[in-house]
Amino acid sequence: MQYRIVSTASERLKRAPAAYYRGGTSRAIMFKQEDLPPDRKDWAPIFLGAIGSPDSNGRQLDGMGGGLSSLSKICVIGKCADSEIADVDYTFAAIGIKDTDVDYSSNCGNMTSAVGPFAIDSGLVESPSDGDTTIRIRNTNTNKIIHSTFPVVDGEAEAHGDFAIDGVSGTASRIQLAFINPAGSRTGKLLPTSNSTDIIDDVKVSLVDCGNPCCFVSAEELGVDGTTLPDAIEKQPELLRILDSIRRQASVLMGLSKDAASATGSVPKIAMVSRPSTHQILSGDNMDKEEVDLVVRAISVGQPHRAVPITVAMAIAAAAKVEGSVVQQLAEKGRNADRDGFTLGHSSGKIVVGANFAGDGTLKDVIVYRTARRLMDGMVYWK
Repeated sequence: MQYRIVSTASERLKRAPAAYYRGGTSRAIMFKQEDLPPDRKDWAPIFLGAIGSPDSNGRQLDGMGGGLSSLSKICVIGKCADSEIADVDYTFAAIGIKDTDVDYSSNCGNMTSAVGPFAIDSGLVESPSDGDTTIRIRNTNTNKIIHSTFPVVDGEAEAHGDFAIDGVSGTASRIQLAFINPAGSRTGKLLPTSNSTDIIDDVKVSLVDCGNPCCFVSAEELGVDGTTLPDAIEKQPELLRILDSIRRQASVLMGLSKDAASATGSVPKIAMVSRPSTHQILSGDNMDKEEVDLVVRAISVGQPHRAVPITVAMAIAAAAKVEGSVVQQLAEKGRNADRDGFTLGHSSGKIVVGANFAGDGTLKDVIVYRTARRLMDGMVYWK
């Protein structure tokens, strides 16, 4: 099909059909693949112009980004050529805010929750008029399959419901995401170095590849309060430098880059983890230590995350069952705050993640629950 990018009569602006969705605690511009040029190398100028990058002020006011990594995202969805494998193919791009980086090296778990509803709402997949439906998604960044299950009403994804996620106000319809066989998304193994822990810069780390490659380090070992909130972390440039140095060296150990300098901004992701403790979160409420199994502070594309990336949460839940890992050593033994899975406390609240292992020790799937909704659709414009 001919892609649908056109210029206005004045030739000053270009435009293409698009939608704007919230997925979990992120937002993204959503394109149908058929509306973009067939060659991916031609996508970057479109994505950068539509999102408003690069912006030296870091605000993306001339586009649809929001000056945060969680709001500077693009999703491209098309019908899967092999209907036996999946219903749709989904490609994720993380867009640099102050630079021209268009990074396809990782998936976004939060925005994955919007892919199924977009496939229904845009007509890419025929839907039942009412009832639950499951959309099989192939993420092209990781070549992994995700099953997204959610209710449909009158042929559209249901937006209303009574399910709430921390970090997003109000309630919405619940979306179940089942990440099938998520280990080894980029490296082929849950533990890319075959070790439960490694040493980088004299710091013990656990390198785990589940959903996305991740690096976990104890906040205590870095001399940091693990309950520090994002704004306070951002005011510690030396801490961010240390974490980025560890992350880049982890990239080399995991086989993701040939050297630290060439490591991408998106992967591996890095997070500080700590034992549960009662502390204040961004809302001003107190989180009781009995509510969670572990506290996490994630860094996403150089910025402290105000919640937790879904793929980071997935990797932590898997690492919690790996004997000797940094996560397993810090998690309280013999109990779970929630019987449905491993509960992570983050800066905006908590999230429960279920990691299910087979009898032979392989990771079968990881289950998380999110919400998503369409915010607008129509045309997006760029210069």
